[in-house]
Amino acid sequence: MRIREVDFKKIISEENIQERVTQMAGEINRDYAGRSPLFLPVLNGSFLFAADLIRRVTVECRVSFVKHASYQGAVSSGQLKTLIGLQESVFNQDLIIVEDIIDTGLTMQQILDELKNLGARSVELAVLLKKKKLHHETPDPKYLGFSIGDEFVVGYGLDYDGYGRNLTELYQQTGAN
Repeated sequence: MRIREVDFKKIISEENIQERVTQMAGEINRDYAGRSPLFLPVLNGSFLFAADLIRRVTVECRVSFVKHASYQGAVSSGQLKTLIGLQESVFNQDLIIVEDIIDTGLTMQQILDELKNLGARSVELAVLLKKKKLHHETPDPKYLGFSIGDEFVVGYGLDYDGYGRNLTELYQQTGAN
């Protein structure tokens, strides 16, 4: 497959994604029985994953979207541009951050630190993809979809310069383009 002169190959099928998302929702339902977590999907990349995951969650919950940016093209800038969109207090709340991918780990660590400083009771991560080789220390997600290599990926909400988010499967970049 080709997006904007870059070649990609399929690495995870839609069926495998949906099966793992269902399993993750089951884990959350078990762990949060009797509690009411606040889900914080991180836009833009997590929107498809968050929608599928939260639709399968049966415990009482709320959702509030936040946004950050650290990518320029296919490369992380390594800098968190401010976390925006959080319009309610997270003090004494059980939070589940829903993220599409942990790449360098730097952005996620900054988000975790910011939320803990706001007095959250607990903060857990539900992450679709985690790169095996991280460049910074990051807590392991409690709810993890898949571990992948260091290649750039698109599909199921992840993009290349805005393209490819609509793909139902996950693809990784092939070769040097």
